[in-house]
Amino acid sequence: MIFVIEAIAFCFIFTALAVGPMFKNPLYQIHNYPPAIVERALELGLVDSSRKHRSKKTICIKMLTCLLFTLLLSTLVYWINGARTFLTGFTYSYLLWLIVDWYDAIVLDVGLFCHCKRFILPGTEDMVKDYHDYWFHIKGSIIGMVIGLPVCLLTGVVVAIASMV
Repeated sequence: MIFVIEAIAFCFIFTALAVGPMFKNPLYQIHNYPPAIVERALELGLVDSSRKHRSKKTICIKMLTCLLFTLLLSTLVYWINGARTFLTGFTYSYLLWLIVDWYDAIVLDVGLFCHCKRFILPGTEDMVKDYHDYWFHIKGSIIGMVIGLPVCLLTGVVVAIASMV
């Protein structure tokens, strides 16, 4: 039951952090838009190249987020879930990661982003096909699953080390 509550809480927190700011300004998450839309936003001067998916700034922010997630997951699975081994720490954290990843892809990206007019950028209204590119979001989820592996492996290491102290 604790795991279910944690999963729901993580999905809620993720929604607040990812979608909340987008309602004020959809350009906040421009690096998560399909490439054709990002290119059009660049052409229109809505954003600069530092906001692209593979820019140094975006990569640094994502790396910092992964580090913070490692610390949060380590604390959570150690103190609340009682994980005391590498395998338990890794398994708990990766299952939580997968739930949030799939929630993001299915509910937020495909369900909300692809169909909410609020996220259509000015000057890209004709790009309906690109906004409805579900495969782009599914590929992003697969990449997210891979990114979760080192984060959760590190979480398992932190749990194992904390157990020895």
